[in-house]
Amino acid sequence: MNRLYKVLKTAVWCVIGVFLGVTGYTCWDYHAHPGLYALQSAPWYTSIQIHAVFTAVVVGVLLTGMWFLKRRMK
Repeated sequence: MNRLYKVLKTAVWCVIGVFLGVTGYTCWDYHAHPGLYALQSAPWYTSIQIHAVFTAVVVGVLLTGMWFLKRRMK
């Protein structure tokens, strides 16, 4: 059980790290190539918002699993 808890904890931080990396790259790409984003009908940060919602859902599921494991380990 303890090993699974550590794996879930690592997965949470990996998902958060990927979100931060994608967000950083999107911001950099927007500032480097603003003309490409001007062609889109949606604002440039829409993909960041979509990734944020997806990340929140995945992290929520993982934290719920960690909470259940923590209760069973006691």
